[in-house]
Amino acid sequence: MLLTMRDDEELGRITLAQVAEKAGVSISTVSKVLNGRQDVAAPTRVKVERLLETHAYRRTTRAAREAPLIELVFHELDSNWAMELIRGVENVAKAHQASVVLTESGTRHAPGPEWIEGVLQRRPLGVVLVFSALPAEVKQQLHSRAIPFVIIDPAGDPDPDVPSVGSANWSGGVAATRHLIESGHRRIGIITGPDDMLCSLARLDGYRSAMSMAGLETDPALVQYGDFHVEGGYDRAMKLLALPERPTAVFAGSDLQALGTLEAARVSGLRVPHDLSVVGYDDVPVARWSSPALTTVHQPLRQMAEEAVHMLLRLRAQELVTTRLELATSLIVRKSTAPPPE
Repeated sequence: MLLTMRDDEELGRITLAQVAEKAGVSISTVSKVLNGRQDVAAPTRVKVERLLETHAYRRTTRAAREAPLIELVFHELDSNWAMELIRGVENVAKAHQASVVLTESGTRHAPGPEWIEGVLQRRPLGVVLVFSALPAEVKQQLHSRAIPFVIIDPAGDPDPDVPSVGSANWSGGVAATRHLIESGHRRIGIITGPDDMLCSLARLDGYRSAMSMAGLETDPALVQYGDFHVEGGYDRAMKLLALPERPTAVFAGSDLQALGTLEAARVSGLRVPHDLSVVGYDDVPVARWSSPALTTVHQPLRQMAEEAVHMLLRLRAQELVTTRLELATSLIVRKSTAPPPE
């Protein structure tokens, strides 16, 4: 059922009827655009969206027919890391009688245009995005439909009005590196994440800070930018281990990269931790079952996801106090680290 003239209440500074009049179209056409319908010509859709943005149109939640859904968006879903976040979102969604819709955006860090069209049609209670950045036009489309959103570990530094949940990545990087330094290591390699992601850069900054505080120089040859995956960890570790003066320890920016590093050590004939110490990041369940069990930085992934959904609910109730929440990390020492060989 489309919106009618009865929906012409003040929503921001303009009404549906006024948008239709300015665009030279019918109210039902404006309603179709709002609802993500595909049977609207592209030029008309663009014209209506621009008017909605220009006049700060915002649908009230009373006018929206929301589905009891939480939309969870990843750019990829093939990891234990993703499963921890899914479980956290489901925990809170279930407690509020809502279901979870999983979407794989298929793009680097921002969901594509086909995604926003689907969201506008589904009209979920809210959207949780992972490792993402939202283009301005997508933010406006969600705002104008009164669909709240929260980003977990935003790809870049989010705008002040963008709610986000993260963890203490810099502190985690410091803790991992300091543990290796205190174990006696001086030549420490790092395999961080992509160089355009805030969390991986923060972990790298933590590594550099710990080295500096210990009076140690950071050798650029020991810094590798990875992709948070096993294969990428393996490839970057092989490069580190092939150096004329190889590191005696490696700090991997994710547990998956750490697992790749363990395999690179095995292929290179090195024993972990006797010849090479390895520290991971995340503390996903598989970390404790690797051989040897992985020393890692615990990132509260499930709690981060739960807090993201709670933020969505507070946004809907207009009770959100802060737009940025950062949870603590902690070092979990297991069997993959030891003093360097003499």
